[in-house]
Amino acid sequence: MYLDALSFLEDERDAFRAYEALDGLSDEQLDVPVEGAGGWSGRDLMGHIILWQEAALATAKELAIEERSPTMERLEAEWATPGVGDQVNADGIARFRAMPMSEVRERFRAVAGELRGYLTVVPEARWIKDASHQEYFFGETTEHYEEHAKELAAILEAVR
Repeated sequence: MYLDALSFLEDERDAFRAYEALDGLSDEQLDVPVEGAGGWSGRDLMGHIILWQEAALATAKELAIEERSPTMERLEAEWATPGVGDQVNADGIARFRAMPMSEVRERFRAVAGELRGYLTVVPEARWIKDASHQEYFFGETTEHYEEHAKELAAILEAVR
């Protein structure tokens, strides 16, 4: 558990840094499915990470102005429903597969920083000092990056 926002933001930034290597791959390399990544391509992994960063960003925007986040509450209720989480992930990957690669790259470069920026204006009482909110942001960022480190490593190894 974090006691201050700066520590959280620094750890999140450090954890995301490894994923930035994906942006250095060519469009063709990003579209190759990798067996060691569960069949995901670099584009798929980028999209999946962005999907949950966007959810956290929407939550941060809401918490910047109010005590609760309808986005967080809705997503947590959906996630608790059997099968819905898998469908949300599948729909998210389909969305990013349909996007031009330039748009995927633009979102990949922008969303994490935008999220960090919004978190700096959310009162700490609404996220750092609120255990459920802090856990949510950790789960959508740093913990999520750690969960997909294997896929990231497999994708980067496949293009060497």
